[in-house]
Amino acid sequence: MRGMGVGDGNGEGGGVGTGAPESGERLRRWRLVLGGEKADGTGVALSGDDARMDGALEKLYGSGDRGEGRSRPGRRSAGLGDSAPSVARWLGDIRAYFPSTVVQVMQKDAIERLDLTRLLLEPEMLEAVEPDVHLVGTLLSLNRVLPDRARESARAVVRKVVADLERRLAQRTRSAVGGALDRSARVQRPKRLADVDWERTIRANLRHWLPEHGTLVPERLVGYGRRRQAVERDVILCVDQSGSMAASVVYASVFASVLASVRSLRTSLVVFDTAVVDLTDQLHDPVEVLFGTQLGGGTDINRAVAYAEGLVARPTETVFVLISDLYEGGDRDEMLRRAGALTAAGVQVVALLALSDDGAPAYDHDNAAALAALGVPAFACTPDAFPDLMAAAIERRDLKEWSERVK
Repeated sequence: MRGMGVGDGNGEGGGVGTGAPESGERLRRWRLVLGGEKADGTGVALSGDDARMDGALEKLYGSGDRGEGRSRPGRRSAGLGDSAPSVARWLGDIRAYFPSTVVQVMQKDAIERLDLTRLLLEPEMLEAVEPDVHLVGTLLSLNRVLPDRARESARAVVRKVVADLERRLAQRTRSAVGGALDRSARVQRPKRLADVDWERTIRANLRHWLPEHGTLVPERLVGYGRRRQAVERDVILCVDQSGSMAASVVYASVFASVLASVRSLRTSLVVFDTAVVDLTDQLHDPVEVLFGTQLGGGTDINRAVAYAEGLVARPTETVFVLISDLYEGGDRDEMLRRAGALTAAGVQVVALLALSDDGAPAYDHDNAAALAALGVPAFACTPDAFPDLMAAAIERRDLKEWSERVK
């Protein structure tokens, strides 16, 4: 939409007000939303920063290909020029006039609408962009064709986005997973005083309160089992790297690296299209993990699930997360059979249709329903909800019920 970032900041977008100053301000905003000169019906001329803001919007949204009033005869078409310096100047302009969240949307629109993929191979272009998850996805799809002079700039973009995601998500993930492991190790007869969970013990024995003595009789102790140095859960993340899953690949790679840092977990990361690549040995560096992926291509989920089957050594202690839109290009019946066999063996299997903030994903509804019938919940998950999902899976809670709560 043309009017991003030009509102009055209070959520209002209605008609013209009654007071003269308010009316003029409303007309100014409508002029920025609609574009054009006096033919737009507002009769407002722009100058200074407003004119420059309008020019930046016009270069991106001026073609009128969305059915708005911008397709009138005589209007110029959108375009940023055909060189990285001109695009870099435009990127600098939009950063000056719009907040970073809007800049990211405009960058994504520019790449899609104006076919700027080729210019992303230029280092000066990469140095000018606002890094975000969608840009990382685009760069990863270009990974195999990036020239040497642009590769380090691309890595810097990816590194910044990964660092931001880790700051946002890592601590919460470790806390949720660590708490789930503690709860799963809880015992009813702790042998050492230090192992007693006093809060839960008191809560479990409130009915044994003796008011005449001012004390509580702990008939049943609740405690933590001794934390073992051994691995307590195996986690397998199996990620579809087809082009539509770009944001999911980025988030899954960061989460896999965070989970790999939890000593009580054995974490494996597998990515697939028509082939399967095991990136587990690179989990110490999520940037290397991302550059080990190759977005695009077909999808063979059955082959990926078959590989994951070979990683399962302790079924009842294993969480298997398949992140895919479920558009199967391989053997569908065999894929479903394998998923059912894993579930029957005691593996906690989850199908995430997307791991992103992009809203409701497109996915194969028939395959999702077939997996659900096998006891495999299939639903989309935002990155903010993923730590709680992993905690629920580790505790073997009812994920079908959990998925209904997060929808």
